Amino acid sequence: MHKKKLIFVYPKLFTFIQTEIKLLSDDYELIHQPRNWSSKFRLPLNLINQFFFLLLNIRKVHTILVSFGGYWSLLPTLFGKTFGKKVFIVVHGTDCVSFPEINYGNLRIPLMRYFTRKSYQWASIILPVSESLVFTCNTYYAEKALEFGYSHHLTNIKTPYKVIPNGLVIEDWIRDDEVKKVKNTFITVMTQDQLERKGAFLIVDAANHLPNCKFYFAGIDKIEKLDFPENVICLGHLTPQVLKQWYSKTQFYLQLSNFEGFGVSICEAMLCNCVPIVSDVNFLPTIVGNSGFILYKRDVSLFVDLVNTALKSDLKSLEIDAKERIIENFPINKRKEILFSILKN
Repeated sequence: MHKKKLIFVYPKLFTFIQTEIKLLSDDYELIHQPRNWSSKFRLPLNLINQFFFLLLNIRKVHTILVSFGGYWSLLPTLFGKTFGKKVFIVVHGTDCVSFPEINYGNLRIPLMRYFTRKSYQWASIILPVSESLVFTCNTYYAEKALEFGYSHHLTNIKTPYKVIPNGLVIEDWIRDDEVKKVKNTFITVMTQDQLERKGAFLIVDAANHLPNCKFYFAGIDKIEKLDFPENVICLGHLTPQVLKQWYSKTQFYLQLSNFEGFGVSICEAMLCNCVPIVSDVNFLPTIVGNSGFILYKRDVSLFVDLVNTALKSDLKSLEIDAKERIIENFPINKRKEILFSILKN
């Protein structure tokens, strides 16, 4: 069967973008241009290259799919509006927030904010991975409630939206039953530039009060300018296969983010029977449901108490519940079904 062509635009080839490419390729012949938009110095050249890429390919397609709003989304939405093509923008998190207290969010940057606003205005539909990216109230980070979401930060966005949660390839993250869980172990995943947003300092602080527990940081080699106890171990960058082994042998996964658009890593860990402990922000409590624990305030004593409660819980039951919750709610096929129905209709 002849596949329709679709232009797919993204800022960087993240792991979940690679998953999306595989998903889309089932029904579409993708036209895409791998390009890294993270360097502001390359922005003019990237825009020029993208202009000619779109000019060359726009008449071949009926649909443009963009992942993340930002510098890379303006020209696709402009071309779509000019040439009568449908443009769909999947929004993930940083493209929906301005959070200067933790130096996070594309909407803090005036030019990026302008590009993003125009993109959302010109798009046919916006596809957030959680409702919290449209609007959310954060009572976790500080005493004063903070409001986030593109409908809060950007004005005059009347474009319709449809929430499509992320999906996982379930079989990629099912743990080996022969790998045994190690008692009192915790793991979290973050990169060096995510320490503040992902709650690294809170975890390290709590580790000083929990000497019988071990806390593993995947994705970083060390935590700069911070002395931490022996029960905090940085694992460095891990391949998905090695990360799966670490998930498989740790009991708990920590996602103590101050803002989190969705939380793919926590879903991966839950599939490996990690019991989740999350902050009360965005979509995280919905992912966890009754299969884990929620920290309602960014407070080290409350976190230590929550860990001690978790350690005394029925972990075997929670491990099963965590895995089943992701299998039921966030398989890749469920995302594919909703996404394809929107792209085709």
